[in-house]
Amino acid sequence: MSSRRRAALQGDAAPWAPEWTDPKRHLWLLATIIPLLPFAAWGLVEATGLAVFWWFGPIFVFGIVPLLDLVVGQDGKNPPEEVLRRLEEDRYYRWVTFAFLPVQYAAFVWSCWALVTMDLAVHDRIGLAVTLGCVGGVAINTAHELGHKRQQHERWFARIALAPTFYGHFFVEHNRGHHVRVATPEDPASARLGETIYEFWPRTIVGSLRNAWRLERGRLTRRSGSVWTWRNDILTAWAMSLGLWGALVIALGRSLLPYLLVQAVVGVLLLEAVNYLEHYGLLRQRVDGGRYERVDPSHSWNSNNIATNVLLYHLQRHSDHHANPTRRYQGLRDDPHSPVLPTGYAGMVVLSLVPPAWRAAMDPLVLAHVHGDPGRANLHRRTRKRYPTPASASAPGAATTDARVEIVAVRPGAAAHTWRCPGCGYCYSQSAGYPREGLAAGTPWALVPDEWCCPDCGVRDKGDFVPVVSRPT
Repeated sequence: MSSRRRAALQGDAAPWAPEWTDPKRHLWLLATIIPLLPFAAWGLVEATGLAVFWWFGPIFVFGIVPLLDLVVGQDGKNPPEEVLRRLEEDRYYRWVTFAFLPVQYAAFVWSCWALVTMDLAVHDRIGLAVTLGCVGGVAINTAHELGHKRQQHERWFARIALAPTFYGHFFVEHNRGHHVRVATPEDPASARLGETIYEFWPRTIVGSLRNAWRLERGRLTRRSGSVWTWRNDILTAWAMSLGLWGALVIALGRSLLPYLLVQAVVGVLLLEAVNYLEHYGLLRQRVDGGRYERVDPSHSWNSNNIATNVLLYHLQRHSDHHANPTRRYQGLRDDPHSPVLPTGYAGMVVLSLVPPAWRAAMDPLVLAHVHGDPGRANLHRRTRKRYPTPASASAPGAATTDARVEIVAVRPGAAAHTWRCPGCGYCYSQSAGYPREGLAAGTPWALVPDEWCCPDCGVRDKGDFVPVVSRPT
């Protein structure tokens, strides 16, 4: 067997792969600019004497970054397939995300100290709290990147990034809820065509919390029978936030508490504003059996604007992220079949705050994406009256053909003891089970709950898993 063939079969990075260098390799470090915003605000106030710069966070995020997106332009180039494994294994990219956390916490603690000890007017304190909230919102995106990884220390880093905003349940709901139900009416984090951001915010915040608790309760009930345990990921995350906030309030005084609430609210609203635009109006269709079709690039809005992509670790290549959730940010690829936003996330968030302008820009793009058939869009109840569904439309629950459904035939005489996720390759073994989900060693596949999904990628549910069969000897 040739060395080339052997390497291909073993999955190694091919030695004949083209020499390729990531053109954004050093730009990723610019993401640490975001947690420096409170320090930048202080410096600008000191340098200019203008108190307005305490509001530098929203000025930068919603003013400067959208302008940079327009000026710097786009980058739609993808890394060659042959270098993806080598790129994913480059530890430099992991340390880039790790570097965000100490800067985030330095800014958080310093800002809390400044809010209490500096001689500032109330509106200036609010401005600094809002600036800190912008840091918290982007930190949730850093937690998003870390929380999808298989390494336990990265998942713990994700919880640490979430603690300042008291939004730790995002770790549970996003991975095990949103990725399973994305682009469906059942997903609280997928916005509907015609839904304003002001309607979306309460729906997604309440719905995500409720769904996170439902998921964690189901997991723990299978495991120990009680949700009131230190193994509860939501309670653990909230305890981290409570400990952080409590320590700061004890050290600096109760006057800090209102500003902690302001920064948390701003951070959460910023995160959910991004959620609003990522899947606006997009809908996965029903397939035979009533299940939703698998997630593909057509179910997420993309953008290749360089400035926002660098600051958000390629979050705007969202289609590839949903298809490959464990793929690291540097390897995410642009897909020509993905719908494209008019500009980067920062500019689109600003646009979403003006619903008539948002609908004028986005609704025609949604309808064009579904080929003029509103029945294939995720419609808000108000919008259903505006866009009557054609008779030919695929209504929810209708059976359609999904060419992507894999049909797995188990050969006669074969026995399956292991089932593999076709997305990320995770294997469920009956002999090992999955104790964290309450599936003890020896749990047969037939007793695994139907709503169970892949614990690694969070995309494929039980019905997607492929039996790994072996003939009896």
